[in-house]
Amino acid sequence: MSGKSIRDLVKSWETVRFELLKTRISSLHLAVEGSPVERFVVRLRREMEAKRFRFRPPVYLTDSWGCPDRTPVIGIPFYLADPRLARIEEEQNGEIEDPRTIMMLLRHEAGHAVNYAYRLWRRPSWTEIFGQFTKPYRESFRPDRMSRHYVRHLAVFPYGRTYAQKHPDEDFAETFAVWLTPRSNWRERYRNWPVIRKLLYVDRLMKDIRGTMPVSRCRQLLDPVGRMSLTLAEHYGKKAERFRRDARGYVDDSLHDAFPPSRGQVLRPASALFKRYRDRLVERVVHWSVLTPGEAEALIRKLEARARVLRLSYRPGAEGERLMDVVSLVIALALDYAYTGRLTG
Repeated sequence: MSGKSIRDLVKSWETVRFELLKTRISSLHLAVEGSPVERFVVRLRREMEAKRFRFRPPVYLTDSWGCPDRTPVIGIPFYLADPRLARIEEEQNGEIEDPRTIMMLLRHEAGHAVNYAYRLWRRPSWTEIFGQFTKPYRESFRPDRMSRHYVRHLAVFPYGRTYAQKHPDEDFAETFAVWLTPRSNWRERYRNWPVIRKLLYVDRLMKDIRGTMPVSRCRQLLDPVGRMSLTLAEHYGKKAERFRRDARGYVDDSLHDAFPPSRGQVLRPASALFKRYRDRLVERVVHWSVLTPGEAEALIRKLEARARVLRLSYRPGAEGERLMDVVSLVIALALDYAYTGRLTG
């Protein structure tokens, strides 16, 4: 055995995936700031600044792309805030948005946000160009794939690039997205199409409103990530246990047994106990098990990291008892590993 083999085991994708699938989405502590998707949001804002907009659409993480009805905010799928979650999304649904698609979707949703922020749909001129905003929304429709009365932007299965035909609100959002896209050359590309009328209207309208503050500032969010109480597995309609067999480095259940829920106003984090007594724990575990110092340290660091994520705690007076439980836990895991090549039963 080697320390590297245990580190590989506890950091393997199968183990990490199972840990994530068992976790409530609200407990993943996701945010746009500092995440991989932030750079795309920054790019959108720069594009709008280049068009001299005073309005900056707020963004938040939720379960899918979209703007809540008539609310000028942009919802971004939470899995784009973490590469591991993006990998699970691709495994579960067979695809993941690439950078180009992310920007196209952000510009589209920005179109909705601008429409709602300035209540543009209420203008008679908007209705004349795009149609009645209150028209029933169709989840499925039959597009005219040859029509030149609409821009061609988002590629949506099974409609191809005809999404603008779905509803007047989508027509505006798609037209806005094409107008906003840098170097889209929309004047030349669509100059002989009837849809040029819509693009020229958006161009005039945006120049009219861009220097003004929004009329609506409603910030009612739909399913923000901090309130999504489903586990990641439940979100995908899966049973997490089907992934347990491959998660050979999973230690969460053992940790929960060692640190059962405690009551009290003053509790100490279990992760701090692992950190404070790491050297002593390594020494005891090596003495009573077949693990090398490198293996023991790799395992204890894994337990410390998971205890922190799980926010496990204990009562201050129970420190000695918890230390004994931890030594017993690591020795038991070491025996499991020696006989089965895994840390989980």
